[in-house]
Amino acid sequence: MIITLNQLYKISLFLILSVISVIILYFGWDYYTLPLNKRFFSELHTLLKPSGALGHGFGIIGSLMMLVGVVSYMIRKRVKRFSRLGALKNWLIFHIFLCTLGPILVLYHTAFKFGGLVSISFWSMAAVVVSGFIGRFIYLQIPRTIEGNELSFNDVNKLNINLTQRLRENYNLSESILLMIDEFSFVDLEEIKLSSAISSFIKKTIEQRKALKKIKSVLKKSEISKENRKEVIRLIKSKLVLTRKISLLKSMQKLFGYWHVAHLPFAILMLLIMLVHVGVTIVFGYRWVF
Repeated sequence: MIITLNQLYKISLFLILSVISVIILYFGWDYYTLPLNKRFFSELHTLLKPSGALGHGFGIIGSLMMLVGVVSYMIRKRVKRFSRLGALKNWLIFHIFLCTLGPILVLYHTAFKFGGLVSISFWSMAAVVVSGFIGRFIYLQIPRTIEGNELSFNDVNKLNINLTQRLRENYNLSESILLMIDEFSFVDLEEIKLSSAISSFIKKTIEQRKALKKIKSVLKKSEISKENRKEVIRLIKSKLVLTRKISLLKSMQKLFGYWHVAHLPFAILMLLIMLVHVGVTIVFGYRWVF
């Protein structure tokens, strides 16, 4: 199996996030699992308390990560001058990485103790993270180019037609198999209501998995070579996914628009309270290692 540069990029960021999170948790497990009234007597208290050498550092680094993650992605996405500076989808992955690791570090900074104004910021941050993953799911349901730019309905439909032509012209498939593929990859152009978009997605996914299993079974009994069979299955998978996305395209585009409206206020609230928290911390004389 050959790993592409894009896959290596994703894997590397995931490993960095996982390793850092696990190392901190392993190092501070005995402290974080202590009751609050006993933490003062722990040897790790001076390091891991919110104002400690490490705890304070987690808060600063985590906050900077979130700021960089949000600002850099917004600049890349909205400023035309930077439109050629890397693929948008890679910037989104980097944004997700920073805005996932950042909150994790902030969580360690709090030492799992929330209260007052900071608790509002924390739960706003949690809402931003959760809504971010929901947004990522919706984002993936909208067909895009390699660079991450959204495709129009006509563009997606052309891709679907091209896949059908490749299956018909390049492989010695029987008419019954072709009819089966067409049946399971039927595109319903009727717009799906937002209230039933998710349930429709789940239903279509289950149906298509069953269909793919059935097609695989039929292909095994055909005279197609093993190498060609793998390529045909890969194309059929692409076609099934694409037809599902076409059916849900309008609904997902609307849902993504509504998601932006919900995601942004939480992010702004989180950043504003975070800035207030940082300001109060500086006023009270906490300077970390500076």
